[in-house]
Amino acid sequence: MAGGVYTIPSLVYVVPLLLAFGGVAALLWAIRPPTTDWTVVSFAPWMAIGSVLFLLDGLGAYPEVVAPLFGPVTVYVTTAVFAGFVWILMTFVASIRKGFDIYYGVGVFGGGVALMLIVFLFLAGINAQTFNPVYPVFGSIVAALVAALAWVALSLTYTDVARYTGRTGAFVVFAHSLDGVSTALGYDLLGAGERTPLSRILLEFSASLPSAEYVGAGWLFVLVKVLLALVIVAAFREYLEESPRQARLVLAFVAAVGFGPGVYNLLQFTITEQQAVFAVARALGGA
Repeated sequence: MAGGVYTIPSLVYVVPLLLAFGGVAALLWAIRPPTTDWTVVSFAPWMAIGSVLFLLDGLGAYPEVVAPLFGPVTVYVTTAVFAGFVWILMTFVASIRKGFDIYYGVGVFGGGVALMLIVFLFLAGINAQTFNPVYPVFGSIVAALVAALAWVALSLTYTDVARYTGRTGAFVVFAHSLDGVSTALGYDLLGAGERTPLSRILLEFSASLPSAEYVGAGWLFVLVKVLLALVIVAAFREYLEESPRQARLVLAFVAAVGFGPGVYNLLQFTITEQQAVFAVARALGGA
């Protein structure tokens, strides 16, 4: 269980990490790798990697000398550095190997790393006799169904928005559906708390409604998360048309804000008993 109050790591860690991040960002700015409708989707495994690495930190899996690199906030800078390096590497490979797809390489490489880390987590859960995949599998299926219904509704109502945002927009909606469903699942079925003030207020308000007795309190949170994602995607329609590169990079961040916490929640359900610490941003307040 990831707990404790977050403290800023020593400058011994912060300065090199920021220099590495700045160096990778500068290289990416210099080489300007192309962006496509697959760009954001290809970084989904890297968003998951950040969540897994943070979860491992909560389990005390790292030696003390490197643990500060995997705490709240720093874990995402660390992950971004490695993801950016792989992006640069795949861009160079594409420049010397005809027909090589940059984002296929980024996604497959990240997927392989994410899979290894998740297997390690599962083995840890099995060893501790706390492995329980039922809720995560159920949550993933429900999140996918909710996102699919929302995307179909958007496609039928605002066809041009769905056409211009494409896979990028669909992934943003799924990412926030996953976060919403996993949070609702933890709140209603596992008794987990919510640390983000606005989210907690929304869940408590929903819990006070007569419907809570029959369908729980999480449904309103899911609805708000998905509607907010749809509004953001719709707002980016013209931005994507005018500046597709910048728009996709911003949408990658928007997706990560939902997908990372959602993956974190579900993996936490998998390897622990009925206690969950929600999302990296929510863990900043401590346990």
